[in-house]
Amino acid sequence: MSVVDTVSASLNYSQLPADGSKPFVHINADPVTGERPTNITQVPRVFEIENVRGKEDQYNIDNAGFQYVKNKATLTKFTDDAEIRKEYYAESIGLLKKLTGARRVLIFDHTIRRHRPGIIDDSEDTRQPAPRVHVDQTPEAAANRVRRHAPDQAAELLQHRYQIINLWRPISHTAEELPLALCDYRSMGWDTDLIPTTLRYPDHDGETFTVKYNPNHKWKYLKNMTTEEVVLIKCFDSKQDGAILTPHTAFVDPTSPKDAPHRESIELRALVFYDD
Repeated sequence: MSVVDTVSASLNYSQLPADGSKPFVHINADPVTGERPTNITQVPRVFEIENVRGKEDQYNIDNAGFQYVKNKATLTKFTDDAEIRKEYYAESIGLLKKLTGARRVLIFDHTIRRHRPGIIDDSEDTRQPAPRVHVDQTPEAAANRVRRHAPDQAAELLQHRYQIINLWRPISHTAEELPLALCDYRSMGWDTDLIPTTLRYPDHDGETFTVKYNPNHKWKYLKNMTTEEVVLIKCFDSKQDGAILTPHTAFVDPTSPKDAPHRESIELRALVFYDD
């Protein structure tokens, strides 16, 4: 009988405002305290998180909402924003088209996260790993992304299947510290687990999903992801006969070496369009 490779770890879920008001989170932290203004309280819950290394082919964006892929990036130093947009965007578009069969891929932003204890996460240059269970977009926010980034074609594009996919990759070194956990879509409840939450930017409001605790959630991760591995994280899919999205979070892996280098990663968020 095979032994399931799991790690027991705490994941931060959300407790909603007691007064019934809509939850909100500011994208930028307070420059003095380092705290993001919010009316949500984090509640840690312990789960057994399964390491799927060697079983990656059992999970894809259509059944589970995420997919691990071997892929070596041409770019090795993710320090120049112009290079990232020119080189990494182009090859990532090619990769996403190849993996999904999409007609068009439009990358609308990227975030580099470098864990730097003691540094306040209040700007694009100081983004830290996000240790809260969440989903990047609600359906309304996904449609608004199409309108925002493809305004001239939005009416037509919204008539066909489209997705938002987050392409996540460790950079600089293997992600031993603060790895990424993903929730298998098949284990969650659409009507019970997801709460629309206002995401406040300096110049506009977006919307994300806060995720309520559900003991049935099945959490997975790929232990020691290398810089030559990526994971596709489905944030939304307008075709709703399979996995529609994927809750995810950074977490403290108690089996990581104490001297493991601090996690560094890049994530691209892409609109993915189909003909059907």
